[in-house]
Amino acid sequence: MADDRDQDPATEETSRVSVVREPRGVDDDEFRWHTGRQRPTGVQDAIEFIDVHKAFGRNKILRGLNMGIPEDKISMILGPSGTGKSVCIKHMVGLLYPDEGDVIVHGESVPHMTDDELFAMRKKFGVLFQDGALFGSMNLLDNVAFPLRQHTDKGEDEIMEIVNRRLLEVGLADAGDKMPNELSGGMRKRAGFARALVLDPDIVLFDEPDSGLDPVRTALLCELIKEIHEENGGAYVVITHDIMSARRVAEHISVLWKGRIVESGPAEELFNSENAFVRQFLSGESAGPLGME
Repeated sequence: MADDRDQDPATEETSRVSVVREPRGVDDDEFRWHTGRQRPTGVQDAIEFIDVHKAFGRNKILRGLNMGIPEDKISMILGPSGTGKSVCIKHMVGLLYPDEGDVIVHGESVPHMTDDELFAMRKKFGVLFQDGALFGSMNLLDNVAFPLRQHTDKGEDEIMEIVNRRLLEVGLADAGDKMPNELSGGMRKRAGFARALVLDPDIVLFDEPDSGLDPVRTALLCELIKEIHEENGGAYVVITHDIMSARRVAEHISVLWKGRIVESGPAEELFNSENAFVRQFLSGESAGPLGME
């Protein structure tokens, strides 16, 4: 199969990932659907994975991962369960380090950062965890204010102005005095989203934000993600296996399987891919390379 990643000079200018070839060798047959093709986006990458390997004991999770996350777009990392999606997020923020390879955020190598540099880099990120990860002992207002009180020298009046603005954005302006156990699952997700935004992050990570939500609330959360991204910009990275969510909000898609990228690029191109695995996964068909193993 022809590999055209070296042939477009514009691609080389925007992504170092695009000119790194997938490792080949004894696993060729296992990875026969992995073209590793990085379709050009025309913008710089905010995050780059360069030939990343990560294993836990004998369990190899990332196996030569090359992936770029473009600036100022809503990107989705899609793939079957257990294929390494959440492990990618932990590498982005330096909670895990690769056994081999490199992870680069805004041009800086995460594994080579000092503790102080890593602490400063993490301020670039906002993270929405699956359950919202709210502190049960704090009301909603204090939960959302927590990062501002911990990481800035802002006065309380300014903190409250920021918190109230973010709560308004996510539709929780009147819920500030509620405790987490008084909130529905959808409200906890939105509260977690508000807290992820209070430090004006350059990059926002969503770890399966649709987990535990019914289809209607999933659709509403997707619309909220789109609306707030249009207003604030930045690189949004959504980890999910929900194809309907991808169709609603994704601007860029990376399909991850067996610890490597099968294909990645603009969403409309991925949904029209001729790759058998990509086509099967993004259409939810039973027939194709992906089985029950």
